[in-house]
Amino acid sequence: MTQHLVISAVGKDQPGIVNSLSRSIFETQCNIIDSRMAVLGGEFAIILMVSGEASAISRLTTLLAEAAEELGLAITTKTTNARQATPALLPYTIEAVALDNPGIVYQLASFLSSREINIENLTTKSYAAAHTGTPMFALTITVGIPTDQKINALREAFTEFCDELNIDITFKPAKGQ
Repeated sequence: MTQHLVISAVGKDQPGIVNSLSRSIFETQCNIIDSRMAVLGGEFAIILMVSGEASAISRLTTLLAEAAEELGLAITTKTTNARQATPALLPYTIEAVALDNPGIVYQLASFLSSREINIENLTTKSYAAAHTGTPMFALTITVGIPTDQKINALREAFTEFCDELNIDITFKPAKGQ
């Protein structure tokens, strides 16, 4: 029977981390289903979902412990189930850009949460604006909107909310979902 395992690892950024983790997954005949990785400051962070037979997952957790020791990583694992499709949710993408200041993620997440909208993926980035060097903040969110919500009314309310916060947004159906 196929099992699923979520793996998260954080440690000092160095060459070879992805190679070591993916080798352990390959050697146990597990399969990477989904993954995200990034360098944040001087740290490398990765989260993966893998699948495999129960014995392979068990061997993998042993190899991951060895990799953690070898590479100086903090690795955690958690068994999970494959995600079930939710036809009652419409996938939308929100992109936002604003002057960088604390609370942007919280304010947008609060708006969405108060309307039972599920955040499924969120990425952020701070950067300096071209020419002026002004600190800027960019965010991309993929959400699942319940089908009983009126999209035009939601888009209008969200746009008004963001205008009050001086956040420029786009709100459009997600592609390839």
